[in-house]
Amino acid sequence: MINNDILRRLRFVFDYKNAKMIKIFAKVKHEMTQEVLLNMLKKESEEGYKPCNDKTLCLFLDGLIIEKRGLREGAEIPSPVSQLNNNLIFKKLRIALEMREEDIIETLALADFRMSSSELGALFRKPGHKHFKECGDQVLRNFLTGLSIKYRGK
Repeated sequence: MINNDILRRLRFVFDYKNAKMIKIFAKVKHEMTQEVLLNMLKKESEEGYKPCNDKTLCLFLDGLIIEKRGLREGAEIPSPVSQLNNNLIFKKLRIALEMREEDIIETLALADFRMSSSELGALFRKPGHKHFKECGDQVLRNFLTGLSIKYRGK
């Protein structure tokens, strides 16, 4: 999935205004201007579109974790990774929303997407593990759709 699309979808799911998005970036000590944010929220075909790189999306997801759960006592703000993949995005969303396996399966079901707990577990394993499975765009897209239905209704 395109990072900009993920950012737009999360903004919709949680009904965040521009100021709230900027505050989430500020939680990880990243200064985001309204102009840059608006350009990242545009579609590719729109004038002024700015691609959202992996580091920027990671900063937002880390900020979302801090926004939703708070920073662990004694923990420091995490450094953003330079390369994100769907598995890491999914994992960060799971952490931010404090979702258990059954919560995720229910959320995917809202989008008419079925997944077993063993399939789901494979997405959250370390990449070197023999049962690790890459998270495809379809899974992430359906999860975001399920979140949208869960938080905003149909």
